[in-house]
Amino acid sequence: MTALEGRIAVVTGASSGIGAACARALADAGATIVAVARRKDRLAALTAELGRGSLPFVIDMTQPDAAQALHDFVMERFERADILVNNAGILHAAPLDAFDLDQLRPMIALNYETVVRTSTLFGRTMKAAGRGQIINISSIGANILAPGVGVYGGLKRALEAFTDCLRIELAGTGVKVGIVAPGTTSTEIFEDMKSRGQPSWDSFIPPMQPDDVAQAVSFMAQQSQRTNMARIQIYAAADSH
Repeated sequence: MTALEGRIAVVTGASSGIGAACARALADAGATIVAVARRKDRLAALTAELGRGSLPFVIDMTQPDAAQALHDFVMERFERADILVNNAGILHAAPLDAFDLDQLRPMIALNYETVVRTSTLFGRTMKAAGRGQIINISSIGANILAPGVGVYGGLKRALEAFTDCLRIELAGTGVKVGIVAPGTTSTEIFEDMKSRGQPSWDSFIPPMQPDDVAQAVSFMAQQSQRTNMARIQIYAAADSH
């Protein structure tokens, strides 16, 4: 019997990159996955591959009612959620004179507000059940001070503050809360940079791959109920931060 056999795991941003890798890693450990993203065809292919009764849920998580719709879907189908992985996110990084302010609201919505909404809704349900785990994907960017990354890094820092407070609030309830903060990982998140002819961060050093991050998420999810692994920070081997 695998460690997460029978668990229901919800993974946002699951159509590619770290999210898809997390879905695979958790399914390999025995979980049934609810894979969440906008791209229907990718989610359908992923959940068919995963098996174990895994289901796609197609939605734009930047919408204010998306978290409630996701929560209601999971409760209707499974009556519980054992693991929530908040992975969905976008990156727009540019110097002050070039930063597109139209990107600000979508970044706030997906990188912070969505995490708060889903964590709150699922956290309430998990608390009532006396068991569950919330894993929020942050970034080492939360602690990097550099030109052009203030919005992205600031939102990740806010995410981490919220996550740490939630962990403390839920201590003793049976609900565990943790952060996985990866360094440079080769995913589609850098497409915005590349589309503007800006060197993407994964072009400077040999980056990690999504599977590397997913293994950390799976490891955190498989810890004893007696423990709460609050944070895993992973750097690419060549990263000098």
